[in-house]
Amino acid sequence: MDEIQHKFVKVGALRLHIAEIGTGPNVVVFLHGFPEIWYSWRHQMIALAAAGFRAIAPDYRGYGLSDPPPAPEKTTFNQLLDDLLAILDALALPKVFLVGKDFGTRPAYLFSILHPERVLGVITLGIPYVPPGPSMFHKFLPEGFYILRWREPGRAEADFGRFDAKTVVRNIYILFSKSELPIASENQEIMDLVAPDTPLPSWFTEEDLSAYGALYDKSGFRTALQVPYRSFGEDFNLPDPVVNVPVLLIMGGKDYVLKFPGMEDLTKGEKAKELVPNLEVTFIPEGTHFVQEQFPQQVNNLILAFLAKHT
Repeated sequence: MDEIQHKFVKVGALRLHIAEIGTGPNVVVFLHGFPEIWYSWRHQMIALAAAGFRAIAPDYRGYGLSDPPPAPEKTTFNQLLDDLLAILDALALPKVFLVGKDFGTRPAYLFSILHPERVLGVITLGIPYVPPGPSMFHKFLPEGFYILRWREPGRAEADFGRFDAKTVVRNIYILFSKSELPIASENQEIMDLVAPDTPLPSWFTEEDLSAYGALYDKSGFRTALQVPYRSFGEDFNLPDPVVNVPVLLIMGGKDYVLKFPGMEDLTKGEKAKELVPNLEVTFIPEGTHFVQEQFPQQVNNLILAFLAKHT
C-alpha cells in the first residue's frame, strides 16, 4: 500500500484525486462503486503493478479526496464521463482498459460506447451492462427497497445523519454482503436493517473500515446519493446501445444484485449477448457484491488473464 502514489488532476475548477501504482505501458483505470472509493481496488492495483501494468484509480467528483462539485444535487453521470475523458487527456493516456464495480460499471460501459477509440477492453464486477433508460425499480420492488428509499430527497440524509460516516459505511458493507435484497419495512429505515453488534464480513478489517470512514468523513454523502441513486434515467445520446469492445463480467454467485428484476437475462441470457457481443461471464460461487475485496486473488487472476488476452 505504501507504494501507491496519490496525485490530483485539475478538471475544470475541480481537483480530482487519483491513486496510482506501476509504470507499465498498458494502463488500467479502476472505477469504484458505492460505498466504495479508490481504496476498494487496493488488492487489484498492487497485483497489476507487480505484473507490469500501470494501475490508476480516481475518486469521482464529490467522493473521497476529490473536490465536491459546486452543486452536488445536480451532479450527473455525464459529468463523470467527461471527468474520465479529462483524466485520460491530462495523463496523456491514448487507450486504456476500464475496470468498473457496482455503479462504476455504468461509466465504464458508456465510455466504451462514446469513446471506443480510447478503450482496449472493459471488466465489470457486480453489475452487467444495463442499457440506459427510465428506472423501473418502482414497478417491481416494494417501497422499502433501498434504492427507492435513497432516491427520495431527504430520506437517506435523515437516515444516515443519525450516525457518523464510518457507521454508515459499515452498515452498507454488511447489508450489501448478503444475498438478500435490502428492503426495509414501512416504519423502518435502511440503516435499521443492521444491528449495532453485527460483525463485519471476515474479509473486511477494522483498518479497512477506518480508511473508508475517513474518506467519507471528508466527502459526506451528498454527491454519492445523487450519483448513482438519483441520476437513473439520464439521457446519454448514445450512437448505439451496443458495447462492442471485449468485456469480462465477474459476478459473485451470492451477490444480492442477481435478485434484481431482469438480471438473469443480462448476465446469462440472450439479451446479454445482443448488447455485449464480445462478452465473457465468470461466476465466483461464494462471492458476494464485494467480490474483489472478498476473493482478491481469484479476481486478480481473472483480470490478468483477460488483460493478457487483449494487450
